[in-house]
Amino acid sequence: MDKILIGAFSGIFSGIGMGGGTILIFLLTFFVGLEQHIAQATNLLYFIPTAISAIIVNFKDKNIDTKLAFWVSIGGVIGAIIGAIISINTNVEMLRKLFGIFLAIITIHEIYTLYKEYKINKKRDNKNS
Repeated sequence: MDKILIGAFSGIFSGIGMGGGTILIFLLTFFVGLEQHIAQATNLLYFIPTAISAIIVNFKDKNIDTKLAFWVSIGGVIGAIIGAIISINTNVEMLRKLFGIFLAIITIHEIYTLYKEYKINKKRDNKNS
């Protein structure tokens, strides 16, 4: 049951477009105890049905730029092959550290973005007062 909850939780974030796979990898390593390589590879398989579901919903709402998606997908396939080769040739501890650094960078970026939005809104509120 806990695995279904983990999948549902990360699926919500996938559907929103907020990196459900990143959350899934963290949950699988932290709560389920999977090795980093296995969690990352499991995420890749998990991504297929969740992405298809999100694509269907967003395609119906005309939220997809198909030309852009085509070109980005070509780059993504090339990058995925390179990333998979790097991943299988990297030891587990280094992979965990790199993943942690990746999460830290995302966190810093999100905090910075929220701070910028706060400052913009504060300026706008002061002008409207």
